[in-house]
Amino acid sequence: MSFQIKTERLILRDYRPSDLDDVISMISAPEFQRFYSEQDCTAEHWKMLVDMFIDEAKQVPRQKFNLAIQLKENSQFIGAVGIRLDQPDDPNNRQASVGCSLHPNHQQQGIAEEAMRAIIDCGFNTLGVHRIYADTISENSAAIALCQKLGFRQEAELVEHRYFKNRWWNTAVFALLKRELIRAEGP
Repeated sequence: MSFQIKTERLILRDYRPSDLDDVISMISAPEFQRFYSEQDCTAEHWKMLVDMFIDEAKQVPRQKFNLAIQLKENSQFIGAVGIRLDQPDDPNNRQASVGCSLHPNHQQQGIAEEAMRAIIDCGFNTLGVHRIYADTISENSAAIALCQKLGFRQEAELVEHRYFKNRWWNTAVFALLKRELIRAEGP
């Protein structure tokens, strides 16, 4: 059975082979490519990733939930969101990384926030995660603003941590504990 999370406007679901053309459309947009390496934006790379995401969905117990973002209104693929458990076999070390990407045509509409809130809720309340973290290129102001809006605090900035597009990039690391989310949401 396929994994799915429904929100007001979205369905977050397991990938299908038929998603590949939409994924390639998303990664081909110059706005999407700004903070990714050339290798990360190739059709071959994403075909490998989509195949890997489909295989990961079959694992028991499941450790990675890399999901397609689909609009409820028309079933259109518009992006990706995921949560990946770090050490699923260690009940005392329940941490997970999250990430989200959207086709540029669907940015600045609150969709990334809606998808991320749903995946964070799944992490804390379904998967029993204690700490969720995210990292992004330090110049990605939209991703940083999203993390801050979701209540993440910046834990670190890794200086000249990634090399692509003929330069070194800093990486900002953000995290959120379950108790911080509960405190931020209030009673």
